[in-house]
Amino acid sequence: MLIKDIVDRVKLPFRKEKELYYSLEKITGFLPHNIELYKQALMHKSLALRSENGKFINNERLEFLGDAILGAIVGDIVYKHFEGKREGFLTNTRSKIVQRDTLNRLANEIGLSQLIISNGHASTHNSYMEGNAFEALLGAIYLDRGYSSCKLFMQKKILSHIINIDKVAYKEVNFKSKLIEWCQKNKISLDFELVEEKRDDNNSPVFTYRAIIEGQPGEKGTGYSKKESQQQASKLTLQHLKRKPKFIESIFLAKTQRTKMEEQPIESVPNIDSKMDFIINTEKEIDVQTKESNKKEILESGSTKFSDEDINSSNEIKVKTTKKTLSKEDIIAAAEVAAFSKEA
Repeated sequence: MLIKDIVDRVKLPFRKEKELYYSLEKITGFLPHNIELYKQALMHKSLALRSENGKFINNERLEFLGDAILGAIVGDIVYKHFEGKREGFLTNTRSKIVQRDTLNRLANEIGLSQLIISNGHASTHNSYMEGNAFEALLGAIYLDRGYSSCKLFMQKKILSHIINIDKVAYKEVNFKSKLIEWCQKNKISLDFELVEEKRDDNNSPVFTYRAIIEGQPGEKGTGYSKKESQQQASKLTLQHLKRKPKFIESIFLAKTQRTKMEEQPIESVPNIDSKMDFIINTEKEIDVQTKESNKKEILESGSTKFSDEDINSSNEIKVKTTKKTLSKEDIIAAAEVAAFSKEA
């Protein structure tokens, strides 16, 4: 025992706040040096107390510090306790120990919740108050006695007597993950619908979410964060699935209807007999083709009755005379016309 601890023990019966000293010693295992740090750790923000210079007096700053200290200590203990375990397992185990639900229970188990000072009404609405005070207590211990005292408190008072670290490590508490896994195995859709978002009397946000399974409404969950409310909704929905077989039937019936609609053809089969877009058949091209054909036939016939202008200007000229249909008299007459025209 340090000399300072001996002096504190001697002075204890004469201290004005000896009851608080005794209570804190019972909780932590040692007497505080600076009692003011611990008093501040027990002050909830709902008191709205201010110092002479106008600063708020509550446990929020100590809570911030204690949160960091708690994470480091639990990480250290878990790392050494589970030798050879992988990072994911260690992270999951640490998160289970430091989560708000666990800290709330710890604060109640060690009697810390009875020492918290608030406006009285806040204790019934703020589900984080006890856990926050626990972290603030760790922050006060760190500033008062150092990191080693914080670790000793967690090892001797918490993880040895209250929390079974092995049971915590292998216990599944993530209800949302369980519900997601069940839905994925059965190929069922899962969504979380925000039902309500409001603030309580202490201006803390309160969320209400409902689990929606294959379009069927599940149970609702309320909490001071989206994660907490969805966890609660998942837990209640899982219980509902176990106790209400008709609820499961309605889910799979909805799934059957959805998959049946997905299997139906979205469009009719294309018509392969329709006219192809790339085939061009305009009147203009027909006219050009007709003109070229008529011109060719006239030239091949050897007729001189039509000029080039006549041939190019009309597609209505029908060639009736060919080499096979011209008579001998017609050929001679045509030759005489040509001869006389040259002489003229």
